[in-house]
Amino acid sequence: MSSFGTTASQRDVKLPRVTGVKNKQAAPTQITAEQILRESKALQEAERQAPTVKITDPEELAEYRLQKRKEFEDNVRRVGRWNPTVWVKYAQWEEQQKDFRRARSVWERALEVDYRNVSLWLKYVEMEMRHRFINHARNIWDRAVSLLPRIDQLWYKYIHMEEMLGNVAGARQIFERWMQWEPDHHGWAAYIKMELRYGETERARQIYERYVKCLPSVKAWVRYAKFEMKSAGDVAAARACYERAIEELGDDANNEELFMRFAEFEEKVKEMERARAIYKYALDHLPKSQAGELYRRFVQFEKQQGDREGIEEVIVSERRFKYEEEVRANPLNYDTWFDYIRLEESAGDIDRTREVYERAIANVPPAPEKRYWQRYIYLWIKYALFEELEAEDVERAREVYRACLKLLPHKAFTFGKIWIMAAQFEIRQQRLDAARKILGMALGMCPKDKLFKSYIEMELQLGNIDRCRMLYQKYIEWSPANAGAWGRFADLERSLGEAERARAVYELAIAQPVLDMPEVLWKAYIDFEIGEGNREGARELYERLLQRTRHVKVWLSYAKFEATPLSILAMPAEDAEAQSPEEVAQQLAEAEAAEGGEEGTAERETRARRVYERAFRGLRESQPDAKEEAVMLLEAWRAFEQGCTSRPAEERERAVAAVEGKMPRRVKRKRPIVLDDGSQPGGMEEYYDYIFPDETAAAPNLKLLEMAHKWKRQKVEGGAD
Repeated sequence: MSSFGTTASQRDVKLPRVTGVKNKQAAPTQITAEQILRESKALQEAERQAPTVKITDPEELAEYRLQKRKEFEDNVRRVGRWNPTVWVKYAQWEEQQKDFRRARSVWERALEVDYRNVSLWLKYVEMEMRHRFINHARNIWDRAVSLLPRIDQLWYKYIHMEEMLGNVAGARQIFERWMQWEPDHHGWAAYIKMELRYGETERARQIYERYVKCLPSVKAWVRYAKFEMKSAGDVAAARACYERAIEELGDDANNEELFMRFAEFEEKVKEMERARAIYKYALDHLPKSQAGELYRRFVQFEKQQGDREGIEEVIVSERRFKYEEEVRANPLNYDTWFDYIRLEESAGDIDRTREVYERAIANVPPAPEKRYWQRYIYLWIKYALFEELEAEDVERAREVYRACLKLLPHKAFTFGKIWIMAAQFEIRQQRLDAARKILGMALGMCPKDKLFKSYIEMELQLGNIDRCRMLYQKYIEWSPANAGAWGRFADLERSLGEAERARAVYELAIAQPVLDMPEVLWKAYIDFEIGEGNREGARELYERLLQRTRHVKVWLSYAKFEATPLSILAMPAEDAEAQSPEEVAQQLAEAEAAEGGEEGTAERETRARRVYERAFRGLRESQPDAKEEAVMLLEAWRAFEQGCTSRPAEERERAVAAVEGKMPRRVKRKRPIVLDDGSQPGGMEEYYDYIFPDETAAAPNLKLLEMAHKWKRQKVEGGAD
């Protein structure tokens, strides 16, 4: 059997099955983790300590030292020369043995390996200083600062040692050596503090002069000004430092920190007007993104020291700063530009407002799509109105309009409003030719309905009828399907008393193959003929219209026309609505008397009845599915028969009954659900249908279905009884 194998007998041995714990109650004797750890600690063997060796003679001491030096040298070779810990322990042991020559040798060997290790230099010097080897320490400091002149800690320690020894001249000499390397602010501040400790104020001032030349920064100048204020209390000298800083720093002087410190200085010396002037100068010259804290300080200053106007100006400045941040984040947010412009207009500074307008209109929308330009164009409109009304600079306003019209991509889209406003501006300046030139250019480049209407209205107000006619001709040539243009052209001729011209315009209009609103045009033509008192002409128009369309509203309007006196039809709708029912009845009686009395009324009612009969017959024959329209017609017909006054009551009742005999019966039916796209998702929906008397005779099954419904109702009623 191999040591890694198993025999068959071993494989056949079955291990006992681990049974579950049946009694899960707490054991009578409890053992804590702390007790287990304590017992394990007690059972551990005591650590073996090296035996104490007592040295009794110089030979044993020499042997011990030889052995330790061998161990240290072995550690240096084994652990590595680059491990400073080994060298430090070695040198400190030699120091303990009072063998300073060997200790120095170890430190020197360590520095030869890594002279950039600052810790080695510091520990080396500390050894020399502990044992008062001052010259040795000076030599080490000289070597350290010569090899590592950018390590400020070495300079600080070196200077501190000389100052502790009372060698102020030596410390000053070391500072001078250090300043040749142009250290940072801390080095210069340490030099100045040392001179101030010994009362050398003039020397400190000279050092400050060298300091601000070596490091021309806001921090250096602010420290210089504070020195002048604190040490000598010379306000003029301190102010001169701030003024020199602004002059000598140049572009670097546009710093929030410098102006805040300058203003705080003036506040401390109670020069509030100077402080306010500094704040305003800084806010005017600094970028808005770099003056957040300055704004807050200015607001606080004005609340404490300012008057009402000053506080309001500060609030405006604060809001201005907010708007600057918003437009910088999103320059295409025109709503923010509008708010910014309103702020500047309320402040009353025309130059600043004009500057904001110029910045706003410079943010042209990114794409030539009208939806991007709809808010942008109002910047130009407000700018032009501002120049004309607020600044009262007519030439600048004209230039604004020209620049806007030049900027718009008229081939893609245009804004009629800006053309119209430019023309109205020239009219206000009594330059009619310039206004006509602008509108003519607009119609030539990008004709629009609004432009035609405005141009025609302008010429009409000036009384130039021939120009209006010419413009209307251009208008309908450009858009022959525009029913509104035809109607306004005809209204113009009618207002001038040119009935034949108006009729000719209407005839040309209804002869057009395509019209956007033909019903409006036909109605306007019929109303025109009615207004002219030409009933035959209006009747002829109705007949011509019925040849084109058989809509139920046309029939109803025709019947109403035949049944109503002409004077009532010619009355404007506004006047008719303003009259009371008694006034309408009186005017109707007068109109009937003027048009033939009862005979004229009977004739009109007969004509209207014929129209109703033709309409019902035409709807049932040509449009059998238009049942709702037929019901609408029958209801109007019944109302007409009920209101006829030329017939006796019996005849009127028979006429009403005859119309009611033609009324359909309303039934509820079901049909498949059909969606807008034509698909049928399944299911049925209920709807109301109308069954006319002529349909009942043609479909006998409907009679049978009606009898079945009647029998079912009777059965239900009998069961209820």
